[in-house]
Amino acid sequence: MTATQRRGRKIMMTPGELDGFLTEQRTCRVATVSADGMPHVSTLWFVWDGVSMWLYSVVRSRRFADLRRDPRVAVVVDTGEEYDELRGAELSGRVEFVGEIPRTGELRAELDVPETLFARKNFGLDEMPHDGRHAWLRLTPEKIVSWDFRKLAQLS
Repeated sequence: MTATQRRGRKIMMTPGELDGFLTEQRTCRVATVSADGMPHVSTLWFVWDGVSMWLYSVVRSRRFADLRRDPRVAVVVDTGEEYDELRGAELSGRVEFVGEIPRTGELRAELDVPETLFARKNFGLDEMPHDGRHAWLRLTPEKIVSWDFRKLAQLS
């Protein structure tokens, strides 16, 4: 179950707005905990299936090593240039590793949807190309906080 947002409710996205936002956006920032306890933030493409965020990460990356050791993660997706245009969401929880590591394309029913969504969104393809360097991470958020500063005008 996803935790309920306590602060900023007046500018939070509705479930439909959040779903649309996460579906249309392409890039996120992933925060992990390094071995020494320091945060590490990196940028990654993702897809949203309506329930979970799917991250396709290089397996020989600091991010992947961090998550193998400690699966806790916070992910931010945001957009906007001017203050009154800012929109975004922070999703947090624990990632799960899905499929072989690295991914080579073995048939895996639970990867059909994210791989189709990812291939279409990011490569304009119907099938996911596999390079033997990436693997799938699924974040089914325990907590989501969202904001849409465009709603501030309605509050004045």
